Amino acid sequence: MEPLFDYMPGSLPLLISFPHSGTYVPPELAARFTREALDLPDTDWFVPELYHFHRELGASVICATHTRYVVDLNRPPDGAPLYPGQRETTVCPTETFDGERLYSPGADPTSGEITQRLQRYWQPYHDKITELTQGLLRRHGYCVLWDAHSIHSTVPGLFDGRLPDLNIGTADGRSCSTGLPARMVARLRAQKKFTHVLDGRFKGGYITRHYGNPAARIHAVQLEIAQSAYLEEARTPDFEVPRARPLSSLLRDLLQDVLDGAA
Repeated sequence: MEPLFDYMPGSLPLLISFPHSGTYVPPELAARFTREALDLPDTDWFVPELYHFHRELGASVICATHTRYVVDLNRPPDGAPLYPGQRETTVCPTETFDGERLYSPGADPTSGEITQRLQRYWQPYHDKITELTQGLLRRHGYCVLWDAHSIHSTVPGLFDGRLPDLNIGTADGRSCSTGLPARMVARLRAQKKFTHVLDGRFKGGYITRHYGNPAARIHAVQLEIAQSAYLEEARTPDFEVPRARPLSSLLRDLLQDVLDGAA
């Protein structure tokens, strides 16, 4: 059976989470998906590859293996909206960001199935994050949880216009210490290749908001990257190392700044 996530331990108080980079579709769900859904167009394509330096940096990594269409690990389990009044997909999505149906007619998940998926797929990932963040906190006295994402630079169904390249989310400053956003913005302002915004359209999802607790020295940050910053956008894109190299280099520096600032 396909594992629910891959975990690689590190040596420093940094945990990088990749909740939306998985592409595995259980066969019983693949049989119910539409042909278009099987392209998995809302995948956070190749985000772990951007953070290839995680071993050098001493970070621990947890990476979901299953597609977000099975269950969305960055949504509240009770279905509460992250952005009230704005369109967003649910914890067990039934449509893509562009409004395409995921399931064949009559094959949508039932409420009982959603409950089962939360227990089988959602809960183990979050149990592991809890275990890891608490372990890092005990060993080091603080922990940085970096929730790593990407998305098409234009998604009319979710937001107007084009996203900045780098979208930092700190739940309007509540998920990390007050000095960390300033350090991140200073690093991004010092370069000219990539545009950025702090707590813009994406302020951090469930993972950032739930685990971030600066009073307890657990600092959580979400980075949503516009995919045009590191690849040729397509429904199922390819990864080109030379094109992604400048962004990877900047991400390494950004994470080092955050680690230094959280200590």
